[in-house]
Amino acid sequence: MSRLPWLRDAAPLSLQNPPLISVIFAARDEAEKLPAALATLLAQDYPRFEVIAVNDRSRDQTASILHEFERASQRLKVINLDNLPPGWLGKPHALVAGFEQSQGEWIVFTDADVHFSPDVLRRAIALAEERSWDHLSLLTSVEMRGFWETTAISYFGLGFVFGNEPWLASNPRSGRYVGIGAFQLIRRAAYEKCGGHRRLRMDVIEDMKLGKIVKLAGFRSGVAVAQEMVRVRWHSGVRNVIRGVTKNMFAACHYSAFFTLAAMMLTLTMSVLPFFGLAFATGWARVFAGIAAGGAVLIHAGMVRSTDASPLYGLTHPLGALLFCWMMARSAIATVWRGGVVWRDTFYPIEELRKGLV
Repeated sequence: MSRLPWLRDAAPLSLQNPPLISVIFAARDEAEKLPAALATLLAQDYPRFEVIAVNDRSRDQTASILHEFERASQRLKVINLDNLPPGWLGKPHALVAGFEQSQGEWIVFTDADVHFSPDVLRRAIALAEERSWDHLSLLTSVEMRGFWETTAISYFGLGFVFGNEPWLASNPRSGRYVGIGAFQLIRRAAYEKCGGHRRLRMDVIEDMKLGKIVKLAGFRSGVAVAQEMVRVRWHSGVRNVIRGVTKNMFAACHYSAFFTLAAMMLTLTMSVLPFFGLAFATGWARVFAGIAAGGAVLIHAGMVRSTDASPLYGLTHPLGALLFCWMMARSAIATVWRGGVVWRDTFYPIEELRKGLV
């Protein structure tokens, strides 16, 4: 992780002849979080950008909030969608609708609840051009409150890092890829050539898979650390964290019970069993268990140090692992029991989701 560049260290792009950036997000029933987040996006100090906001069949006040901002800002354009065609997930369909109305040489895909520092666009475009990247994902800061929420999210972040190895995303010889829904910057030409969200129309983890198809198309992809410069309140409370990933975890395991069980066993072996060994083993077994447990705690604490949480949350490592396993199990059980996934109040059969995997 120390190999990844930090966004704050990137010199902001010169304001002379900057490329046009189109920022696109889809919003469905986001009335609570939308106003504060959208205000930070429209306050960017980048001189040439437009914001395309797609209201995806919202039933709350999202549409009226977006149009209120639209009347106050010439940079914002609002698109209202009332229907979802067959063979599409709601979010990819909305992002494609936004892209079709955009004009930027560079595209930023984000979410409706993400908060930006004023210089994010200037620094992100400078970093991408400096490193000759066609696609840039930013690791963002997730606001965590309370013991159990912090325990679950911090381990989830650790699992993401170990599972995806983001430092390899920029290596063209590596098959590793990363895509972050909160912030993905991509050249328009690269997005069009790789197929974009049209190719991901039935992929639940479309943000990660955008990073995949970019690399498969031969373009250069990279990851940087934004931390507090791009912030999101992901889910409120551990119960909502668990519910929120129900649609994702089984999808990340390719809707395979075998891969899900294998991931759970690996998690338990690496993150839980050493602590049992430390408590109940004897002799050299206890020594090696202690080394494994201590290393896990130190790595976890090191990850947490980049957030507002205390490094002492490294001690919650085995609890976080158990929660992580429950997230995977619950996702698999719920998806199989229902015969599919419910996302944005729409049901998608598992057979169609499997066919749509990229």
